[in-house]
Amino acid sequence: MKKIAFWYHNARPIALPQSLLPAITAVASASSLETFSWLPALLAVAGVALAHLGMNLADDWFDYQVRSGETRQELASDGMRARVVKYPYLTSGQATPRQLLAATAVFLSLAAVIGLVLAFMRGMTVVYMAMIAFFVGISYSGKPFRLCFKGWGEAVIFLMFGPLLMTGVFYAATGVFSGKIAWISVAVGLLVANIVYTHSIMDAEPDKRMGKYTMAHLMGGAKRRILLSAMFNFLPYLLVSAGVACRQLHPAYLATWAVFPLSLWLVRSLRSFCSGKEEEARTRWWVAPEKDFEAYRKAGVEWFMLRWLTSRNIIMFFCLVLLVVGFVFPENW
Repeated sequence: MKKIAFWYHNARPIALPQSLLPAITAVASASSLETFSWLPALLAVAGVALAHLGMNLADDWFDYQVRSGETRQELASDGMRARVVKYPYLTSGQATPRQLLAATAVFLSLAAVIGLVLAFMRGMTVVYMAMIAFFVGISYSGKPFRLCFKGWGEAVIFLMFGPLLMTGVFYAATGVFSGKIAWISVAVGLLVANIVYTHSIMDAEPDKRMGKYTMAHLMGGAKRRILLSAMFNFLPYLLVSAGVACRQLHPAYLATWAVFPLSLWLVRSLRSFCSGKEEEARTRWWVAPEKDFEAYRKAGVEWFMLRWLTSRNIIMFFCLVLLVVGFVFPENW
């Protein structure tokens, strides 16, 4: 049990909401269909969670191969503002790279077993979608493509956690596809990709020194970076509004605009970060408890976690609104 807890913790469960909530939202959208079944729906959600944790560990492995954590430590020692917390269980000697690979294989194998069960229940379409997800996920930071090093990281995350994940879970739960869930999944995918883009803005300089070319670098200067951040943050609300205007979504989905103030705050905060005129980072009620934020201060990453957690919580609140509306107005999905 200690080993399971150890690897679960190091697989960064703090990031699970960005996969679980879209998956559960897809289940909510599917629940009113006659072909819906709870067993494959719950299996699909479990498979998504296991695959996400496994991919997080795989990402640590790929980063370890290029000494990402050590390089960040060196940059911080030279006075550069860099997030230095990266695979600490390896650098501290608590685990070996070989053990990391084994743990990664366990998580991904469990996800694969669930995928095979779903294939038996729903057909080979599940396998094809899982294979695409695995290939794209590994290519995020793994060779030979290493897409996140070439400015394609946000595009991968958008596809993985938006359209691919949500339509896949929907299909596993019902055995059919839906145009309406595809519409919603684009909005959700943009907000999940926003987490990675927020990350890349704050890590732009350290990433550059490491030879990592992200979408923040593709944008060039600070103004263009913030403009793209505004697009990631604001377009999802406009998409939902367009869906309502086109009578594809119930007007109740406009309740997602209640989350908009957080997106607006995040864009303004990133603009302050890029200008170098930001105030001392302090937690907000929507970010994290003060006791947790104090730990971030001690680790020297409060400036990073403030914005990262906000971007994560935006997608959490957005999906929670979708969930409520989906269950209350199921016939309109």
